[in-house]
Amino acid sequence: MTVSGPGTPEPRPATPGASSVEQLRKEGNELFKCGDYGGALAAYTQALGLDATPQDQAILHRNRAACHLKLEDYDKAETEASKAIEKDGGDVKALYRRSQALEKLGRLDQAVLDLQRCVSLEPKNKVFQEALRNIGGQIQEKVRYMSSTDAKVEQMFQILLDPEEKGTEKKQKASQNLVVLAREDAGAEKIFRSNGVQLLQCLLDTGETDLMLAALRTLVGICSEHQSRTVATLSILGTRRVVSILGVESQAVSLAACHLLQVMFDALKEGVKKGFRGKEGAIIVDPARELKVLISNLLDLLTEVGVSGQGRDNALTLLIKAVPRKSLKDPNNSLTLWVIDQGLKKILEVGGSLQDPPGELAVTANSRVSASILLSKLFDDLKCDAERENFHRLCENYIKSWFEGQGLAGKLRAIQTVSCLLQGPCDAGNRALELSGVMESVIALCASEQEEEQLVAVEALIHAAGKAKRASFITANGVSLLKDLYKCSEKDSIRIRALVGLCKLGSAGGTDFSMKQFAEGSTLKLAKQCRKWLCNDQIDAGTRRWAVEGLAYLTFDADVKEEFVEDAAALKALFQLSRSEERSVLFAVASALVNCTNSYDYEEPDPKMVELAKYAKQHVPEQHPKDKPSFVRARVKKLLVAGVVSAMVCMVKTESPVLTSSCRELLSRVFLALVEEVEDRGTVVAQGGGRALIPLALEGTDVGQTKAAQALAKLTITSNPEMTFPGERIYEVVRPLVSLLHLNCSGLQNFEALMALTNLAGISERLRQKILKEKAVPMIEGYMFEEHEMIRRAATECMCNLAMSKEVQDLFEAQGNDRLKLLVLYSGEDDELLQRAAAGGLAMLTSMRPTLCSRIPQVTTHWLEILQALLLSSNQELQHRGAVVVLNMVEASREIASTLMESEMMEILSVLAKGDHSPVTRAAAACLDKAVEYGLIQPNQDGE
Repeated sequence: MTVSGPGTPEPRPATPGASSVEQLRKEGNELFKCGDYGGALAAYTQALGLDATPQDQAILHRNRAACHLKLEDYDKAETEASKAIEKDGGDVKALYRRSQALEKLGRLDQAVLDLQRCVSLEPKNKVFQEALRNIGGQIQEKVRYMSSTDAKVEQMFQILLDPEEKGTEKKQKASQNLVVLAREDAGAEKIFRSNGVQLLQCLLDTGETDLMLAALRTLVGICSEHQSRTVATLSILGTRRVVSILGVESQAVSLAACHLLQVMFDALKEGVKKGFRGKEGAIIVDPARELKVLISNLLDLLTEVGVSGQGRDNALTLLIKAVPRKSLKDPNNSLTLWVIDQGLKKILEVGGSLQDPPGELAVTANSRVSASILLSKLFDDLKCDAERENFHRLCENYIKSWFEGQGLAGKLRAIQTVSCLLQGPCDAGNRALELSGVMESVIALCASEQEEEQLVAVEALIHAAGKAKRASFITANGVSLLKDLYKCSEKDSIRIRALVGLCKLGSAGGTDFSMKQFAEGSTLKLAKQCRKWLCNDQIDAGTRRWAVEGLAYLTFDADVKEEFVEDAAALKALFQLSRSEERSVLFAVASALVNCTNSYDYEEPDPKMVELAKYAKQHVPEQHPKDKPSFVRARVKKLLVAGVVSAMVCMVKTESPVLTSSCRELLSRVFLALVEEVEDRGTVVAQGGGRALIPLALEGTDVGQTKAAQALAKLTITSNPEMTFPGERIYEVVRPLVSLLHLNCSGLQNFEALMALTNLAGISERLRQKILKEKAVPMIEGYMFEEHEMIRRAATECMCNLAMSKEVQDLFEAQGNDRLKLLVLYSGEDDELLQRAAAGGLAMLTSMRPTLCSRIPQVTTHWLEILQALLLSSNQELQHRGAVVVLNMVEASREIASTLMESEMMEILSVLAKGDHSPVTRAAAACLDKAVEYGLIQPNQDGE
């Protein structure tokens, strides 16, 4: 018996009463051969749902295993193969497939047992013998590696833990080697088995920064993507001990602990993706329980006195990443509900803490923003009104507990908490504002003589001003108060915040030129003062951040935009502030840049609707004359000269919760505006814009990812992709580009994605394989039928480049499809560029797959006319492609050559063969030489 390869599903003879199962299996086999592994999997799954015999079930399970191997889902491949083996213990094909899956999962000891069984069942099978030899070599290599590292691990720990060891350089080298060793699975396993976690605990206990960093980074390698080692590590070190490291004063150690805890969260959530499963693999754990223990400790850390502000921020960051669902399609939000019940008050306590003067809890300028983001994500993760009502009730009870009976300090704390909610889940903030006495206290405290009280009240007023429910109340009652504070206060910290409140209220009309809240010139005066404060480096970054907030609102006005981009000092100060530790400024910076580049969504109103609205005396939005395209292009040029790309690249690299999905969308919009003009793209690439766009295209809102992907497409079309995205980055570009092929994207986005993929497909086979893996081919084929000629042409060009891959050639060679017919017909179209693309694809395919040559006459009766028209074209490139197709057909079969020579083709080839020494002449001459060789024609007396 000869076993099929891992990607070859097996047919079996039909059995009575199983026609539907058999039909679905055959359908799955055909889909598999065409490379549609997902479709094949669906067909096999459907067949399993019918009344299949045990023998049928075994075959279907092992066919499903083959699909999962192709899809690189090795866990599922192992499961399906095991199910087939349960039905038939001697199923050699299922055993072989399971061994392949186990090998990919790193479980070599189990894989070799399956292969030994295969060889015992079929001793003469060379495939099994070769696989067994290969895996045996891998096991020997692993044993050698493990034994060679034994002494090294022991030696490294001896150096690190030796109190007599005075050589700092020696200790540093040992710690670096330990971290490097832990990055490899085999090394991490060796450290773990060598009592490594206990020894690393000793390093942590030293309190020395360098040793603690080495220990934490080594633990990252041990726990990475390995659930059982993670649980064992937490058991040895103690969850409380690991979490407490976040709170140390050393920023580097706190960040390293944050990274370790993130890895632990991922391992507990995802389980083992790779790594060796030795004895510790037998530990039976409940990941949900371990997750809750970790999260519970993080929540406790939030309100613990003595924890550093940086540590508190890191704890909030971890909770933001770990608690809410990754996708709203996941129905289970139980973790969010548990955190709200157990820890909402603790999060609100951080959100209501004052930075100046310092309170019991140490917080940073970013702590309250991080708390707001966490609260917002928790609220957004709720599924029904009852869950949201519970959230509101808990928030209101907490605010009341401080507002009532706690004196002035309690009221300040309550108002600060309301501000935190307004910046996060604003529905909860609005509800809190409506509590008895809260808004009145805010207005009253704005007139306080104490700066810290004024600061809290004015900030609450500003955050409330952006909420629709309160804006009218504040416009009526707060504008005069804010103006008085701005004019009369002697403290810049108060004046700048009052100014932002005025800016916010003054921008209520957005980009509508006809709806201005303040008198002519007022917004320009406010903007000028904002720029003045922004450029004053004597003011601390936290206060200058409010100047940027003001500009983010005022730059809705085109006059303000024009003055802002002309102010080089203000732009420089803005970009410097975006790079500072004051991360809460990022959203305001991004908002101001979106306004300056007009990269928000704007649709020209329908003229008929405008006339109708005027007739009905309805308000009609008006665009500012300085928001016309020529002004926008000029502003973009000035921003590029000022260094906007470098500043945005730094913003994208920020590892902070402040870089929210909404903030990422704003940056994506600005990048798209910056690359709109072809001549500007080189500047964007040179300053690192290409690299920054990749993470924006892979994470964030759907709109933001699409905008970033479109910017990537524009760069890929007009520049050398290998230089724009050096190294491995070029492969990361493929997925965002393929996402633009979906039907929910615009025609322009489809076209630009196809053009970009065409460029990538022409670079290397590895890139073509990446495009195939992202399942782009069916979408590209769909666009080959598009009515829009440019999209149809781009899709055909892309398919022409992809045709260099074996898998695509197999699709054209498969029976029962019209792919070849479409290329032949497109080669006869009037659109010369479409002709060129289709003829190039034909030339490529007929060269690589000679069997296709005999099918060309079968796909259409006009094939001969189309080829003749190519050879008679005035375009030499089209002539050459046509000549190559004809040459391939002549060389493929004497019968086809005979048909060609009996037509006018021979006369055309004779004329072309007499031309100068061009590629067309050589191809035509080669056709005639082959015809002579076949004996179909004879040379004349001159030997021609």
